[in-house]
Amino acid sequence: MEIMLILTLSLLLAWPLGSYMTGIFSGQAHWSDRLFGPLERVFYKVLGINQHQGMDWKSFGIAFLLSNLVLGLIAFLLLLLQHLLPLNPDGVGPLSWDLALHTAVSFITNTNQQHYSGQAQLSFLSQSFVIVTLQFVTPAMGLAVCLAVLRGLLGGRNQATAQEGEARDLGNYYQDTVRAVLRLMIPLAAIVALLLSSQGVPSTYQPSPTVSVLEPGQSLTEQKIPLGPVAAMVAIKQLGTNGGGWYGPNSANPLENPTPLSNLIETIALVLIPIAVVFMAGGMLRQRGFALMSLGVMGFLSLLCVAAAVYSEQQPNIAFADLAQSSGNMEGKEVRFGTDLSALWATLTTQTSNGSVNAMHDSMNPLAGLVTRSGMLINAIWGGIGCGFVNFIVYVWIAVFIAGLMIGRTPEIFGRKLEKAELSALGVLLVLPSAVILLFTAITLSFPALIGNSNPGLHGISQVFYEYTSAFANNGSGFEGLADNTPWWNITCVIVLLLGRYLPLLIPLYITGMLAKKRQIPPSAASLPLANVTFGVTLLTVILILNFLSFLPSMVLGPIGEGLAETQIEAISQQTSTITTQLQSVTGGAQ
Repeated sequence: MEIMLILTLSLLLAWPLGSYMTGIFSGQAHWSDRLFGPLERVFYKVLGINQHQGMDWKSFGIAFLLSNLVLGLIAFLLLLLQHLLPLNPDGVGPLSWDLALHTAVSFITNTNQQHYSGQAQLSFLSQSFVIVTLQFVTPAMGLAVCLAVLRGLLGGRNQATAQEGEARDLGNYYQDTVRAVLRLMIPLAAIVALLLSSQGVPSTYQPSPTVSVLEPGQSLTEQKIPLGPVAAMVAIKQLGTNGGGWYGPNSANPLENPTPLSNLIETIALVLIPIAVVFMAGGMLRQRGFALMSLGVMGFLSLLCVAAAVYSEQQPNIAFADLAQSSGNMEGKEVRFGTDLSALWATLTTQTSNGSVNAMHDSMNPLAGLVTRSGMLINAIWGGIGCGFVNFIVYVWIAVFIAGLMIGRTPEIFGRKLEKAELSALGVLLVLPSAVILLFTAITLSFPALIGNSNPGLHGISQVFYEYTSAFANNGSGFEGLADNTPWWNITCVIVLLLGRYLPLLIPLYITGMLAKKRQIPPSAASLPLANVTFGVTLLTVILILNFLSFLPSMVLGPIGEGLAETQIEAISQQTSTITTQLQSVTGGAQ
């Protein structure tokens, strides 16, 4: 009932939010102009931006890269020099150069993978003006690219006046980003932060208090309770598909997620905007049927994964079978949430490239571990804000191409043909995830001294694979227990973070820029309908087959192999129990 309530509320809230997002990004007059227009004009004036100037795909991409570079450098310097800057009442020291680099790149790429313990290694200034600021801005940047792709699918804003082959106006990157921050992120985050504060999530700049505690068998000692403006960060980390956390244990920490109601609010916030983007896309494209087909495909995959993960975590962990026969796999989970809500969160956070956790993914049963990996590898079941729907459009292009081959027609989408240049770029996107993730996993596993994993065997392989998958998918979650704050992990993850963020956004931007310049073919009986069940099933099949073929060996060496090994252990345990019972009957009950 709790799971159905959370999913239903998410869908009902995302529908009107998607309509609101269509209004603010459509370029037409909107009621929000009166409220936010004057403030936006101040931003444009200070930054020297002409918000009315349109951009083609090249200008849009360059603006996206330059803004990321500037903000990334600022974040790196602030983290490196935080011990010399204000808002550091607890006297936190500087980060090492490699950890500062990884943290800056991780948050500028909307990944928020943390190789540090938040409450112990960052000052209030770093938390507020680096971490939280980037959590507002980076999802807005991804949404801006998504808007450009959607406009390109319709031929650009200057379609009526531009000639065939002429560059198309895909919007203004800075205007889209500023509007996303001011009109979407900040209002929603303010509401969620207030709701979380009402549940007891800290919201203060006061120094961390010290309390006296009595440990069992020890004398009275003092312990520092780390506080800060936690509610503000938690609100935007959930809404912005950012992840990370103020505390090392993330939303498993009772200060970050204290009650069942706070857990419900934070879980809904995981998927709220990503689902709303689907409704927004239908409005922007003026293709309601296409939006419903997209919603159906994503929703089916999402529910399938949720059901598998919840079922998995209701089963006892073989290693803790005696402790968990009646309550499922509670190892690594909070009692106040239980197995079901922990599995739900784990599934949604890896489907949305969020990465925040309310339980330790490393402790989950093999099937649930496979589900979390699969959500990140597909990276289009809702996905990150903007970038998730861009990844979904990539799968649509591939499905259109395959369907065209099957029926003997030139593949086209919304009246524009997919030809050699576009298909070559799609080929790069197809091999990129497996090439990057598997290459770095193989290199790291070849040098055991570099790994620092806390598990042997197949689960240890999963720890390494999961870390690089999380970095590439802009997710940030991890199989914890990995000693990842080393130069090797920090530097290699920086490379994976950059490849996983910018190529999957810039290549679709290039493809849609090429498509937009082509002559639009009027729909006819020969056109491939995208808004029906047949194409939805085709698309679903393409998504599953592509990821299955790319990562089947790694699945066998990871969760599948681990699951089979646990099955063997359980069978041996049952045989041993049977033999013991028989021996006791022969020996009169002697042990």
